[in-house]
Amino acid sequence: MSSTTYTLPAVVARPDAAPKTAYLISSGDLRESANAAGWPTQAALEASVEAAFAELGWSIVRANPVDPETGHGFISSQRMGLEVFKNIPVDAPLIVAEAVWQYSHHVLAGLRTHRGPILTVANFVGDWPGLVGLLGLNAGMTKMGVEYSTIWSVDFTDEWFKAGLRSWTETGRIEHDATHVRELPTLPPSDEARLGEALAEELRADKAIIGVFDEGCMGMYNAIIDDELMNRLGIYKERMSQSALWAEMQRVGDDEAAAVGDWLGAQGMTFRLGTDEATELTEAQLRWQFKMYIAALRIADDFGVDAIGIQYQQGLKDLSPASDLAEGLLNNVERPPVTSRDGSRVLWEGRALPHFNEADEGVAIDALITNRVWTAMGLDPATTLHDVRWGEEFDGEFVWVFEISGSVPPSHLEGGYAGAVGWRQNPVYFPLGGSTIKGVSRPGEIVWSRVYIADGELHVDLGRATSVELPAAETERRWQATNPEWPIMHAVLHGVSRDQFMGRHKANHLNVAYAPDAATADRALVAKAAFFDGLGVHVHLCGDVQLDAGSDAEEHEPTEA
Repeated sequence: MSSTTYTLPAVVARPDAAPKTAYLISSGDLRESANAAGWPTQAALEASVEAAFAELGWSIVRANPVDPETGHGFISSQRMGLEVFKNIPVDAPLIVAEAVWQYSHHVLAGLRTHRGPILTVANFVGDWPGLVGLLGLNAGMTKMGVEYSTIWSVDFTDEWFKAGLRSWTETGRIEHDATHVRELPTLPPSDEARLGEALAEELRADKAIIGVFDEGCMGMYNAIIDDELMNRLGIYKERMSQSALWAEMQRVGDDEAAAVGDWLGAQGMTFRLGTDEATELTEAQLRWQFKMYIAALRIADDFGVDAIGIQYQQGLKDLSPASDLAEGLLNNVERPPVTSRDGSRVLWEGRALPHFNEADEGVAIDALITNRVWTAMGLDPATTLHDVRWGEEFDGEFVWVFEISGSVPPSHLEGGYAGAVGWRQNPVYFPLGGSTIKGVSRPGEIVWSRVYIADGELHVDLGRATSVELPAAETERRWQATNPEWPIMHAVLHGVSRDQFMGRHKANHLNVAYAPDAATADRALVAKAAFFDGLGVHVHLCGDVQLDAGSDAEEHEPTEA
């Protein structure tokens, strides 16, 4: 029997880890314009982190140098991530430093197999969305089952931050206070609990479909909910291509698009218009956005979906103005009427079509369930997905800045449509422009929530908050510190501190829905918790949550003889 000699692949040995040395990487964007613009802030963050570690006698090794051609050191693709991790000892302490939005799949493969302790760190500021990137990455590692620690700081000199670094260098872990979290107990009997249970039974029996355009193209690994988990709830995916959305937009007439604009103008919405396509909002950009709104409704009707998610960035950003205007309108009950292609029906007349921004499927589940609970209770079912952007104290309490890139339903804004102004999206992220729905979220009571994957199962965190009114000057200061073209919410979480929230939250987004008063918000939360619980989702209550609102337990107490 003849023998054959094969050339076996050579596995390149990884370098050995040096004592008191941590490797540092930074995951970035796929859009080079964003990477280039954000690099100075990232470089300052890394210098501060290196200085803080030096105080502990530790050295930092950057796993990849700054590229002289691009001018930045971000890992900007999945392939690049694979190559960079070849230079990192598998057992070395690893720091992922984030000052900007990042695409988690760029570093997912390396993080999944890394054996050393991992630390994610961000600067707690608003000028670039590093906190958003950090939370998205943390949620992705939670989904993967990868152990990590996380920390943040305004200037990296405070004792809390230094103590966290000291713990990580000595033990490989940083523990955060999670005393604000409790598991859902047995709910007291109430109309709301029974409503949630009945709605869960209905969803499992009748089922629902979410339409998702180009799943995962925004780099949010945490935002992809596996079919096996989603199907258990009675929810199924209709996977669609954004090329089909673009094609449908070509079929919408200019007269139909103009009718959308006329309707918005009659409601009092205004737009800050110019003529420079590269830097200003134009009539042509609005026309395409109106066509996208109409096209999305018609495609949703074609497939019979119960919710829809447009993932605007990769691909569509090179064809069309932003999707945010359409997204916000879809989530609003009162919005420009759109007929079916044959003109026989008004699509979703008098109803919101739940839209999950950036095709975040955790929000898809949440928005669908919220819509059904709020509708059954006779409440406005409009939901907003917000980025957890930043926050500071004001008058002795911590007030969060929640922002998203324009896709807020006008019913959430002060003045409704009349309080909404369309600004052009930033060319750094949106080369073809498009209007936002800029405004200030109205004061009121809200329920906040997040669906995520941990330990291979679906979980949801539920809490209460208040959207508060701040002085106009403070609102403007916060806008200028973040993105002044985007809608903003000033939120105070009930019974949850800044660091408790950051240490716990498993997403870059959170979902909010309004109630007319605190008592109604409490009751709606009970119904929502019962709905999730009835679907088999692990429910966690965060902060001050009242479960006895509307309880009729006293009716079942035995009477004295």
